[in-house]
Amino acid sequence: MPHLNATLWSALPDDMHHRGEPSAWAKMTRPGQPMHSFLEAAFFDEDGNLWLSDVPYGRIFRVSPAGNWTQMHQIDGEPHAMRIAPDGRRIAVDYKHGLIELTGETSIEVLSAGEPMPFLGLSDMTYGPDGALWFTDSGRTSLSDPHGRVYRWQNGDLRLVLDCVPYANGIAVSPDNTWVYVAATRANQVWKFSTRLPEKGQPMVGTYLQMSGGLGPDGLACNSHGWLAIAQAQAGRAYVFDAAGDLIADVRLPRGLWTTSVTFDPADPTRLFIVDAQFGCVFTCQIPTPRT
Repeated sequence: MPHLNATLWSALPDDMHHRGEPSAWAKMTRPGQPMHSFLEAAFFDEDGNLWLSDVPYGRIFRVSPAGNWTQMHQIDGEPHAMRIAPDGRRIAVDYKHGLIELTGETSIEVLSAGEPMPFLGLSDMTYGPDGALWFTDSGRTSLSDPHGRVYRWQNGDLRLVLDCVPYANGIAVSPDNTWVYVAATRANQVWKFSTRLPEKGQPMVGTYLQMSGGLGPDGLACNSHGWLAIAQAQAGRAYVFDAAGDLIADVRLPRGLWTTSVTFDPADPTRLFIVDAQFGCVFTCQIPTPRT
């Protein structure tokens, strides 16, 4: 199993650093520390642009293939993740508002606040191959309050899938639409369950991976090979596992410990991008294909 070193791809330009008073989210998450940004939820669009959410200051950035940054949205909210829906809408999970659509540069429409059970504070999201939206609701849950949630939103129907996760965070769906992976951050685990949910009640869930070090797994991503990449929070590294759960690569960042997000280049599924929120940087690493 190779230990690999990531290299810097692009960094949030200095003129886009927030220099005012920290937001309420920033004060809650990093009390007493200045925070110029907190980048999360990397993904690529069909044109090869990388998108990132800046949680504390309500910003959504688009980074061109050449590494040029553009602020696309700034809302009165705390968007933890955004994706482009199959119908082209820009959908986000927002810690403050819930499940939202970004309808303009500064405007939103709330699609669901979790009625009849209000969301705790949404965390991450992904679309499955069938168009179903899976998202997590972490709030401030942990091992002492293991009630983080996982939801599925499909055809306008919101279903509570799990309500027992110690900080439900990153989420990914296997490329064959068979499995859902969920980061149980405060248990330092990745959980796994079938996309074929029972008619009623919660699905059977197992611990797919037991991690160690740092805070625990944050963002997750699958590629077309079925590999699962994991951003290990507060550890300055990412891991890549194959579909059987065997470790392929341990990737170290040259700078920063706040590893929040990972995504694979859709044009090259062996190229991994890793986000560090401490310094507002995006790193990249080529993952060798294991020998068979």
